[in-house]
Amino acid sequence: MTVPQLYYFAIRGLGEYIRLLFTDNGINFEDIRFVSRSPEWKEAKKSMIFGQMPCLKHDGKEYAQTGTIMRHLARVHDLNGSTEDDATFLDMFFEGLRDCRQKYVRYIYFDEGTREDLVHKTLPDCLANFEKLFNIHQGKFIIGDKPSYADYILFEELDVYTHLDATILDKFPSLKAFWEMMWQRPNLKAYLEKRKADGVWISVVEKGMH
Repeated sequence: MTVPQLYYFAIRGLGEYIRLLFTDNGINFEDIRFVSRSPEWKEAKKSMIFGQMPCLKHDGKEYAQTGTIMRHLARVHDLNGSTEDDATFLDMFFEGLRDCRQKYVRYIYFDEGTREDLVHKTLPDCLANFEKLFNIHQGKFIIGDKPSYADYILFEELDVYTHLDATILDKFPSLKAFWEMMWQRPNLKAYLEKRKADGVWISVVEKGMH
């Protein structure tokens, strides 16, 4: 079996959820990163489904779209809960997180709203819903004591929001405890510390990094 190849930009962005899933589960993969607008990316996109990333290639097959890739990996690596109800709950959580991310993206890339509104109203409203959902099931993760694919998007989103405001999780104790716990996961800690030391940007613009 070949090693999976993940294609994405040299930022965190949407590809970071996939990198975290691979890294935390000890899955060897090739992390191929392109500089935005580079000649290499312009050439590579010509052969990709939809001409966009993230893109995952494995065993002669190609997968596009973030949610598709994450759910595919969840099914392959047993990260999708143990029942249909679990899978549906994780799907709901995942889509809710994606919706919240779009609100962040509209501020970062399109200057919609203000930083103050995002930090003190928009994101806290989202986080309050996630806190309630997170507390429905017992355990350290979204469902029980075993991570799922949705835990990686939750962790990444929480981490991104702390760059806007270091105290943003203080009113959401379950989410904050989860975020802190994920930072200490053995397979993630070295990766996260190196990412921080390298100053990897969250987006292709510096806005939102500090």
